[in-house]
Amino acid sequence: MKTIGNRDEDSSVTLLSFDTSTVAFSAAIVKDGILIDSILSFSERNHSVRILSEIKELLTRNGLQGKDLDAIAVGQGPGSYTGVRIAVTAAKTLAWAWNKPLMGVSSLEALAFGAWNALRAANEDGVPDRDTWIVPIMDARRGQVYTSRYAANESGKWETVDRDGIRLISDWASRIEEEATSDSCTAAVWFVGDTATHLTAIQQAEKSGTRLRVLACDMDAAAVGQLAELRFRQGERDDVHSFVPNYTQLAEAEAKLIAASRGE
Repeated sequence: MKTIGNRDEDSSVTLLSFDTSTVAFSAAIVKDGILIDSILSFSERNHSVRILSEIKELLTRNGLQGKDLDAIAVGQGPGSYTGVRIAVTAAKTLAWAWNKPLMGVSSLEALAFGAWNALRAANEDGVPDRDTWIVPIMDARRGQVYTSRYAANESGKWETVDRDGIRLISDWASRIEEEATSDSCTAAVWFVGDTATHLTAIQQAEKSGTRLRVLACDMDAAAVGQLAELRFRQGERDDVHSFVPNYTQLAEAEAKLIAASRGE
């Protein structure tokens, strides 16, 4: 179990964090767990064109250079195959050029943690008084989603219940509903992220007396930085040269090529 929010007050940590696993490009400067500034834009097909210029703009307007950072944090995926590759390549390049530690974070975990921060800020019904399951989802086509599950509470608990994977949303939502309504469970449930695309499947999984809440939200790079800072303060680092994206599954083109080579 992770406890989010505890940190060594004797040292200050400033991170540049970003993610391009979805249609959104999100970048942020996070200092000691606090968001300093951020950028959010929607240009999936232009991530590779704009990522470095937008990062430069973000740093410049805050009077920062690469030497002022303690680490580079990046969403490692899963998500858009091309998008994840762009962010990871940019992060490796900057970490190497600036001689800074590289910190990878699950894009799904960052999506979930950003939503959890938003829910706490809004003080939504069911958030403060009991454990909450945060279930991030990203569309993976054909009724599938990239997803995972986290348990959180107001005391700082942040625990992985199910790791990153690709699952059928109808089966996944039904499983979550069944576990949430078991006699031993009192957790509130929030599906967060690309919920509009899969709202019908989530609603169909609900049974009498249950409520699977939804929160449509975009990636929050501040959450990438906050999660990375936790790893950084625990002494963890990722090797720049061996660091690779977490695609979770093959890209569609690769899958078809492999199938064709096997005569399938």
